[in-house]
Amino acid sequence: MTIQFDVLGIGNILMDIIAPVSYDFLKKEGIEKASMSLIGEERASVLTSSLLSQGKVQEIAGGSAANTLFGINALGLRSGFIGKVKNDKIGNRIKKSMIDGGVDFFSSLNKSGPASGRCLIAVTPDGERSMSTFLGAACMFTKKDIIKSKIESASCVYLEGYLFDTQPAKEAFIQVAKIAKSYGRNIALTLSDSFCVDRHRRSFQRFINDHVNILFANKDELLSLYSCEDIETALNNLSSKKLTACITDGKSGSVIQSGTERHYINSCPVKNIVDTTGAGDQYAAGVLAGRAFGLNWPDSGYLGSIAAAEVVSHYGARPLSNINESLNQFMPNN
Repeated sequence: MTIQFDVLGIGNILMDIIAPVSYDFLKKEGIEKASMSLIGEERASVLTSSLLSQGKVQEIAGGSAANTLFGINALGLRSGFIGKVKNDKIGNRIKKSMIDGGVDFFSSLNKSGPASGRCLIAVTPDGERSMSTFLGAACMFTKKDIIKSKIESASCVYLEGYLFDTQPAKEAFIQVAKIAKSYGRNIALTLSDSFCVDRHRRSFQRFINDHVNILFANKDELLSLYSCEDIETALNNLSSKKLTACITDGKSGSVIQSGTERHYINSCPVKNIVDTTGAGDQYAAGVLAGRAFGLNWPDSGYLGSIAAAEVVSHYGARPLSNINESLNQFMPNN
């Protein structure tokens, strides 16, 4: 099977609606700082109006895995995405936005059922984001939506942990992993959110043990995965697994553990942190791109740091400046 994609992502595809807010706004709206909460369509409508009243608002098609794929494409690699949207205004804008961003988008537009999903992102003055997500059509992903030929033709399949919130999607992930494994493809998983890990800890542990080659998580997500209080203990739990874990810790950088080897990666300094929405997503893009280009784990990790630093310097979870030139420092004769 010819490789068509360096990375194929599967996850929730949403319209990100991003607005700067005060700390009082979070309190008034009952939003827990730095969390990702699932909300219904009615609550989404009310909160959308509240965000719009805050002033400057951005609408950007995204979702965790989708954001990573935009980063993959920005680094010069081939990316594709499988997700669910409805045939409505937001759904059609999402599809166009993905294609315009250079990501091949594979999804039949639902004619009925929930509206297309949206993620309402409140960004406080410290740059931290608090997300209220209406999954809508995005959470309707099932085994029927698997496109086997696309999975077979991807060097790496990147799965978004948020989809563990629905049982049919969880079952679909297992099927995707089996297909990928049968063709010798890599399975990468992002844990997405510590609260999501809390909800599905045992399911994540089983899936990681059975299927995952590359794990992405931040420190809080990893601690939640193993119900422990220090990262050393959590990493020791992973050391016996046949996988590589890429764990971020904000300004402290990241650690990449491959078997029993650990590599500590510095973060890149940022003068003004504006919005941390896509930091983890773009870190994953940098790491996966680095590996696709043949870089070792430490260099791939630092490329992830570069990508993360770029995206936190502006609103939105997609890269805006050309970081492709950053690859030159890692290539021979440069």
